[in-house]
Amino acid sequence: MEIDLPDVIAEVKAAFDRYEQALVSNDVAVLGELFRNDPRTIRYGIGENLYGYEAISGFRASRSPVGLNRRTAKTVISSYGRDTAVASTLFYRDTAPGKVGRQMQTWIRFPEGWRVVAAHVSIIDESKET
Repeated sequence: MEIDLPDVIAEVKAAFDRYEQALVSNDVAVLGELFRNDPRTIRYGIGENLYGYEAISGFRASRSPVGLNRRTAKTVISSYGRDTAVASTLFYRDTAPGKVGRQMQTWIRFPEGWRVVAAHVSIIDESKET
C-alpha cells in the first residue's frame, strides 16, 4: 500500500480546506455535500452523537451561525492508498478562551469525490494540550 501519495494529499487538503471554509461561513449546502449521504456516516460532536447523514444534516440545518469562526493548527493529512485519508487538526475559537478543539475526519474517495464518512470533534482545556 502506498502511503501519503502527494497528489492524494493535495486532493484531500483541498476538500478539507473547502470544508473549513464552509464550516466558518455556515454553508450548509457544502457541508452536506462533503459528508457521505449514507446511514452509516457518523459524526461525534462536542455535545451530540449523530448517526447517519440525515441526523448530521438536521444538526447542520438547525445550528446557529453565530460564533463559528476558528483557526486551525497542527493539521495532519495522511492517505492510505488512493481512496482513503484521515485529516486531523486542532482548532481555537476566540469565544472559548483556554480551550482547544480537536477534530478528526475519515475521508473516502467515491465516484462523486472525497466525502467524510466518520468525524469526531472534542474540546479540552488548553493546558492539557501537548
